[in-house]
Amino acid sequence: AEDGIRDSDSVSAFLLNRSSDLIAGFFDLMLAYNEGAAFSFLANQDGWQRWFFALLSSVISIVLLVWLRRLPLSHRWTALAISLVIGGAIGNLIDRVAYGHVVDFLLFYIDPWYWPAFNIADSAISVGVVTLIITELFGLDRKREAA
Repeated sequence: AEDGIRDSDSVSAFLLNRSSDLIAGFFDLMLAYNEGAAFSFLANQDGWQRWFFALLSSVISIVLLVWLRRLPLSHRWTALAISLVIGGAIGNLIDRVAYGHVVDFLLFYIDPWYWPAFNIADSAISVGVVTLIITELFGLDRKREAA
């Protein structure tokens, strides 16, 4: 098996053997390994980043779990946002510990511009952070609490 891919891993095999666009000129599935953080930050290091990012995502997840536990029940938007970030962080943590890298497979592009490949866990983190920012900026949970 090459690059940590098991022969029985049908999803990886499917992604490795793809050669066409799902939505021509816009979207495709591909197999990419990210040993770093967002946009392959620190990916070219000698391996220490695997454990650094694993530790960092563990600590952040614990802090967010404590925050989530202390939230009033009326803060549903904040709870949703925190839960998405925790879920995404744990998803990427599992990849990082099990394989030594995060498996990215979603690719959006408009030739010749490509967004870096990412995965569903990355999407959950991004949506969670944006939801948290919007919730805080517009006071969605405070309005609900006041009502």
